[in-house]
Amino acid sequence: MSFKTKLVTTVAIGSLVALVGCGGTLEDDPRGSSSSSLAAASPSIVELALAANAEGGDYEGLFDTLIAGLLAADPSIIEKLSNKGQYTVFAPTDDAFGKLGLTPDTIGELDKKLLADVLLYHVANGRRYAADVLDADRIRTLQKGFVFPSSDGTLTDNLGNTGKILVTDVEATNGVIHAIDLVVLPYAP
Repeated sequence: MSFKTKLVTTVAIGSLVALVGCGGTLEDDPRGSSSSSLAAASPSIVELALAANAEGGDYEGLFDTLIAGLLAADPSIIEKLSNKGQYTVFAPTDDAFGKLGLTPDTIGELDKKLLADVLLYHVANGRRYAADVLDADRIRTLQKGFVFPSSDGTLTDNLGNTGKILVTDVEATNGVIHAIDLVVLPYAP
């Protein structure tokens, strides 16, 4: 994603969540650092993802495709992830999307219903920390399907695809984010 596209993306999503007023810290870094904090106080899931993925952020460039997908999807998805409810997000990295041939430039070409279903399949109601996720037999998603975690730190989708949970327990005011190396799919596209 070009710098200009990143800037437009950041401004577009930032303007959608500017009225939310939330806050928190970023606890884990997928590149191996132990801990870091974001300057903004108490960010929502969307604000946290934007700040962390932005140039100079702790997760710079790791979630460009996910953010592009959110921008291309129905705006109600961003609104939901910006509200005061509590959610758990399994955030696929750009490499995970790349395994499906998806990039920030191509994810918007997906059928809108499929894109919404895939994005919502990565979100569950409630704040679920790593211990809760790994202890569960299955987790119901906002898409109404289930993902299947395992105590070995993997997550399996409805199609039997399994990926690793890379980073856990990234705090936001309205939930928690876990980074994963797989785009989980509710059904075959």
